[in-house]
Amino acid sequence: MFSNTVLARVKRAENKKMAEITRFLRANSLSIDTTVEIFITLTRDEQLIACGGIAGNIIKCVAISESARGEGLALTLATELINLAFERQSTHLFIYTKSHNEALFKQCGFYTLASVPGVMVLMENSATRLQRYASYLTTLRHDGNKIGCIVMNANPFTLGHRYLIQKAAAQCDWLHVFMVKEDTSRFPYEDRLALVRAGTADIAKITVHRGSEYMISRATFPCYFIKEQSVINHCYTEIDLQIFRQHLAPALGITHRFVGTEPFCKVTAGYNADMCQRLTSPADSSPPIELVEIERLRYRGVSISASLVRQLLVKKDFAAIEHLVPEATREYLQNLLATRSESAADRQPEPALQTGEK
Repeated sequence: MFSNTVLARVKRAENKKMAEITRFLRANSLSIDTTVEIFITLTRDEQLIACGGIAGNIIKCVAISESARGEGLALTLATELINLAFERQSTHLFIYTKSHNEALFKQCGFYTLASVPGVMVLMENSATRLQRYASYLTTLRHDGNKIGCIVMNANPFTLGHRYLIQKAAAQCDWLHVFMVKEDTSRFPYEDRLALVRAGTADIAKITVHRGSEYMISRATFPCYFIKEQSVINHCYTEIDLQIFRQHLAPALGITHRFVGTEPFCKVTAGYNADMCQRLTSPADSSPPIELVEIERLRYRGVSISASLVRQLLVKKDFAAIEHLVPEATREYLQNLLATRSESAADRQPEPALQTGEK
């Protein structure tokens, strides 16, 4: 590295430096990702020439000034980002980056998981971790001609989710239900998982799986370097389904993937349509998977959704909520609200003592 090049770490709270990083990313056709907790920066003559950030165990927002490319700075930046992640106890690393950075991170021990040619690539720092996870899934495999799968967030678990699982399970020899692992939802992951398991305990021939980082979440997806929404949706679908179809589904012998119809969100409805095409495409070397849409459960003419439950929770309308969620979810929400009310009361200042003096 050149002697006049300075390497530094910048935290989110350093507003002036973060503003500089934001401008630098914008100049390199990137947007800043608000989940990044700390950046590595390289400056020369007090000018920012490279940066990259860490969000949990994901490397994001990697940019190098065009004037500084070809000097070996990229390798220095990548090495520092990896060292920083390890210091923060993150050893299982992913990186979303533009396609032209793929070779750079291969030099740093990263391996490609999935890619959208010419746009982006998802990599991780292991050549075998995904294969080991798929091998583990084979131990949970069940025999049958029709093996189903549902991937859900359940934020929180509703009677609509339960209805989807019931209907899918009734059509399958076995059903695998995967929870999205990302802990960025309204309710903590462990709570969501517990509610799904409690709410489906009586349904036969299903396995509720703990989430996996290989079930890609929109929460982690790198919209910061893709400007067009249609391209974002395309890339998200491509990355998610490449991993699912090529590695996870074959391990469990999955033949069908079930989703609920989407009457509200055009993006999700489009995603379901894209899924249908990409899961059945003959161009893929993996076995085709049939997508099955199940009509959403309705209550009094309204489709039940987790977003509706969250809206009613804000209003504390449990009279309406109790018709939309299983008993375990209702009790959980009531306890959650009661706990928060008690905490709010505890934070209230003590009233001033009345001494009787005027």
